[in-house]
Amino acid sequence: MLAVDLATAGWRKSSYSTSSGQNGDCVEVAFVDASWRKSSYSTGDGHNGDCVEVAFAGLAVAVRDSKHPDNAALVIPAPAWQDFLAGVMHPEP
Repeated sequence: MLAVDLATAGWRKSSYSTSSGQNGDCVEVAFVDASWRKSSYSTGDGHNGDCVEVAFAGLAVAVRDSKHPDNAALVIPAPAWQDFLAGVMHPEP
């Protein structure tokens, strides 16, 4: 199991949570500051092209569409990202 240090994470209560959290359904989501980097394979200026950004946050890698940075990001374990990159760089026949 992966362990991520959330000591500096910002927490936000889900808009789907109910009541004060003591008796209702409450879910909070952690956000860790990360620097987003545009893929060198992305095209265009971010408004009309295919634009993928990645952020490295410890044991995880986040991927998002730079045209819609406020939408959800795909977050995967760093080892799975390494496997993905290896497959892209050296695809099996």
